[in-house]
Amino acid sequence: MSVTIEQQRQRVEQEMTKNVDDLDRSFLRKIQADMHFCAAKCCEDKTSSIDSVQACVERCSVPLNKAQRYVHTELEGFQGRLQRCVMQCNDEIKNQMPPSPSEGEVAKYTNQFERCAIKCVDKHVDLIPNLFKTMKTVLNKGANHLPDA
Repeated sequence: MSVTIEQQRQRVEQEMTKNVDDLDRSFLRKIQADMHFCAAKCCEDKTSSIDSVQACVERCSVPLNKAQRYVHTELEGFQGRLQRCVMQCNDEIKNQMPPSPSEGEVAKYTNQFERCAIKCVDKHVDLIPNLFKTMKTVLNKGANHLPDA
């Protein structure tokens, strides 16, 4: 049985979901818990004004926001690289196709595209463990080491 593009899409999605869940359990939940504990302390201050309590709560959320933005940016970058790889396959096949291809030629080029796209997925799925290892290393250094934007 040949591997379909849909099976490959599911493969990437399952691998990403598994790794995102692990990243959440390993790092993001602790940062989120710390944010809530910090915010609770802000709210316990009965002498501060509403504005200063609100500012305190907002400061507590900075590390989680930075961590989530960092992870989101890295995942978007990975997805963009995978999409560019598949689009390059598409472009290469389009460049090879004659102006009015026969059904047999369309089938041949479709098959070539699918093989190329599957190679892209294989290559990128192999990159996922290192992508998440790098993200864990960066997150482990703490929010002060994360980019602001």
